[in-house]
Amino acid sequence: MEEVVMKGKVGKYSLIASVISSIVLSVVFVLLAILKKSGMATPLYTQVDITAGAVFVFILSMIVSASVWPNIVEKRLKNKS
Repeated sequence: MEEVVMKGKVGKYSLIASVISSIVLSVVFVLLAILKKSGMATPLYTQVDITAGAVFVFILSMIVSASVWPNIVEKRLKNKS
């Protein structure tokens, strides 16, 4: 029974960590892209490019973090108990 509860917690916390880390990475991407765009006389990137890039970064980081965070969360939960 404890195994099922632990698995549910790992899944929930992993999802939360994945979404938060992906949002943070996307925001960093947008900020850096806007900073780069504002420093150029003739901007290479449009707002659509930046938005599409942010979505792309979010999707890729969700894929990567979905495989990384469960191990980290599981180790932390095991150390707590």
